[in-house]
Amino acid sequence: MKILVTGAAGFIGFFTAKRLLERGETVVGLDNFNDYYEVSLKEARAAVLDKFDEFTMRRIDLADRNAMESLFADEKFDKVVHLGAQAGVRYSIENPHSYIDSNIVGTLHILEGCRHHDVEHLVFASSSSVYGANSTMPFSVHQNVDHPLALYGATKKSNELMAHTYSSLYGLPTTGLRFFTVYGPYGRPDMAPIKFTKNILDGRPIDVYNYGNHSRDFTYIDDIVEGVIRTMDHDATANESWNSAAPDPGTSSAPYRIYNIGNQKPVELMRFIELIEENVGKKAEKNLLPMQAGDVRDTWADTSDLSADVGYESQTPIEVGVKKFVEWYLEFYKVDLKKTE
Repeated sequence: MKILVTGAAGFIGFFTAKRLLERGETVVGLDNFNDYYEVSLKEARAAVLDKFDEFTMRRIDLADRNAMESLFADEKFDKVVHLGAQAGVRYSIENPHSYIDSNIVGTLHILEGCRHHDVEHLVFASSSSVYGANSTMPFSVHQNVDHPLALYGATKKSNELMAHTYSSLYGLPTTGLRFFTVYGPYGRPDMAPIKFTKNILDGRPIDVYNYGNHSRDFTYIDDIVEGVIRTMDHDATANESWNSAAPDPGTSSAPYRIYNIGNQKPVELMRFIELIEENVGKKAEKNLLPMQAGDVRDTWADTSDLSADVGYESQTPIEVGVKKFVEWYLEFYKVDLKKTE
């Protein structure tokens, strides 16, 4: 197959493209290499992908309508994995326009490309942020998600609604994946694992919000990618028993599905920090702070639908995942632990 992976120089997109290439697919990656975080990390990911003969990177902005139309017309994709977006809950509070441009306008261009060029299946990234003010645990795709707490979550909910419309109007199979706190090698520097690890090694305090009273369904990148690819291979279909008088938010009478991808084992934030401390051999100095605007206290994914439909099960315990992450960090950033003692 020829597969478009958007956000291919990003964290999840990079690993997804790499796994597809390793199994013999032809992959076209799309990324705009913006400077939301250090571009050198994006270039490092892209350099790994460029070693594959069946890979091409296209440096295009999702919001560029003409470039996106030309891309779909030229390449004739079989399937699309849309992982490109402006990420970050906190950044969305100060920079809302970038989320509309990338996450709303960009996703429209993806949907239009799939519609007009006979794409077999569109898999797109949603987020656990759509659960917003929900507090019933674990979070289920069968819950309503109408109360987002930040614009980032609102754009991801909008993407789900947009995709459903295209599935309903044009019969385009679409599947949305709500990712839960992804971590691992090559992770984004604006996320807690790299920020914590860097500051601990540098002897600087780490900011711990809600005084550490958070839990997160930390999910290792390999498990996320396994779910993405299993889902891509399993085209969305209509739920024949869907009832419009009691509508199920996770399915539809159209070929549309929503799934959670998580580890199903919430971990206390303080435990996550302890594991980083153990693996770098240093204690963190903690700057305990109140809850940040737009944040939620806890997350916990119910992945039973994904397990039933594609056989997904997370495989990486948090102890193993953090160890692998720290090993990568020390090697990639050339850290000598003896000099940080």
